[in-house]
Amino acid sequence: MTAQPTTAHARATDVPLWAPAEESLADEELARGLVNGDEACLAAAYHRWSALVHTLARRTLGDVKEAEDVTQQVFLGVWRGRAGYRPERGALGGWIVGITRRKIADALAARTRRCDLVASAGSVMMLADGAGELPEAALDRVLVRHELAKLPAPQQQVLRLAFFEDLTQTQIARRTGWPLGTVKSHARRGLHQLRRCLQQETNA
Repeated sequence: MTAQPTTAHARATDVPLWAPAEESLADEELARGLVNGDEACLAAAYHRWSALVHTLARRTLGDVKEAEDVTQQVFLGVWRGRAGYRPERGALGGWIVGITRRKIADALAARTRRCDLVASAGSVMMLADGAGELPEAALDRVLVRHELAKLPAPQQQVLRLAFFEDLTQTQIARRTGWPLGTVKSHARRGLHQLRRCLQQETNA
């Protein structure tokens, strides 16, 4: 019997919910069913190992929402890569942990890229006013505000909250009511566009 997603979250991630009838399956049986494309076995694998995956991600990333994102990505990876599982190389649980480690590494790399972008853009977007400030610094702030105003409204809102109110992306998500992934997407796109515009102005 195939497990059917019953929530919007399950539909969005294509990870089926757990089917109670599959709880008693041995790991070897579950693995065979998974490789053969049985969604109920994916649901059972999610039920069996998702807590471990989430714990590993949370301990490394230190962020519950990011850990949830990684957990979903891991089981999407399990489903999409099921044909590559080889039981002779190790148990299904170990294979899933291996995917988890790769997804955590991807999340850390993405975080580093975001931090680099924020630091790069933030160095231009400093708002402190000093008595001995050079005229060029004031000009830079005017230029940044001008380019920021050209961005789509959601990107503007995220960047203004991040730089002018010093909010984290999680705090921005709470303030706006947007999902954290949406906030990250707006920040990433807005920063790329802002940097591109600033570089064009500098080279003009």
